[in-house]
Amino acid sequence: MIKYDIRPIGKINTPYKESCRAPRQTIYSRGAEGTIEIYKQYQEGLEGIEQFEHIIILFYFDRTKGYSLTARPPGANSLRGIFATRSPHRPNHIGLSILRLIGVDGNLLTVKDVDMLDGTPIIDIKPYAANLDKK
Repeated sequence: MIKYDIRPIGKINTPYKESCRAPRQTIYSRGAEGTIEIYKQYQEGLEGIEQFEHIIILFYFDRTKGYSLTARPPGANSLRGIFATRSPHRPNHIGLSILRLIGVDGNLLTVKDVDMLDGTPIIDIKPYAANLDKK
């Protein structure tokens, strides 16, 4: 099996220190704010990001141990395949959130609707464009 080398480009600072306190999804965050710190060597990659209201954040569930190929989503009566859920217990521990971009100051992005734990490694950022990302 081929392995891929993925390096964090930054980390997010949030009010959530424990997973039991973090919202399950951005929709439940009640506008909680956070700051994404992009490492200096990647700062140039932020050029133009301020023109977007929302950004897609790919991150690594760095505190998740192991994985399961099935999970029971909240409120569901039966198990589903992991790829039919949003569980953090995935083979590659990769998460995705769409956050409101409030401001950019150098290598710092202020965002709203955070649902990640404090210090979570950020592995990529993409602009969210409703006309491209919705069918």
